[in-house]
Amino acid sequence: MEINLNGKKYGTSCIRLSSLKNEIYEKLLVPLEKQPETIWIVDGFQTDADMELHEGINVSYITKGKFPPKDELETMMAARHTPGLHKKLKDAHVAVAGLGGLGSNIAVMLARTGVGHLHLIDFDVVEPSNLNRQQYFISHLGMKKTEAMKQLLSQINPYIKVTTDDIKVDEGNCQSLFASDEIICEAFDKADAKTMLAETILSGMPDKILISASGMAGYGDSNLIVTKEVGKNFFVCGDMVNGARPGMGLMAPRVTICAAHQANLVVRLIAEKNA
Repeated sequence: MEINLNGKKYGTSCIRLSSLKNEIYEKLLVPLEKQPETIWIVDGFQTDADMELHEGINVSYITKGKFPPKDELETMMAARHTPGLHKKLKDAHVAVAGLGGLGSNIAVMLARTGVGHLHLIDFDVVEPSNLNRQQYFISHLGMKKTEAMKQLLSQINPYIKVTTDDIKVDEGNCQSLFASDEIICEAFDKADAKTMLAETILSGMPDKILISASGMAGYGDSNLIVTKEVGKNFFVCGDMVNGARPGMGLMAPRVTICAAHQANLVVRLIAEKNA
């Protein structure tokens, strides 16, 4: 029968996964006692079980600790997401405006999901107080956030395209900055910057989708953080109430929950496009 093995057509007489494993290692001239620790993924799900194989089944394998070539990773990601959805994600262009607690987490989630074109915008550097909620490490201290995040994302998925702008977004540059982006995730700290971006995008670029955030400070009820559609192509995530103030700081769990709402909405909108 013919199966799909690491994204390529493969003919085999094996009817069980255990037999297929032995067949592959024999072809590679790897003796049983020297077989590497390998991860096996069948139809999108990692498994250690000895499964029955059938015509057209998707099987992927990779040696632990080894990063797969681009075509093999594409196959694995497509199996996880279904091929149609993976292509939509791969073709999408998403901007993340602000790379702090919200934006750094959004960027990491979208990279892991396989969004093919990420546009990262920030003008700040990584400093010690960022480490309480942002996706940076001690080795990034003093680096531009755009540079640090691009470096970090390359360790997650080196095959996506990441562009950066080390600049402060204002009314004068807003429309040119986001010209090539379909979806814009607002991840600013300051209320006036959030307002400026919303007003500029909604009035001057009404076909763009803007996903903003409001209210994720402290350690209150996680379930108060929601996603709301507040206008045409305009969404807001958060509890809409709890902004940072003395005694109510920004902390990793709640900030990350809000960032996940924004990233999940990006994926949902991409998935539903032309569905």
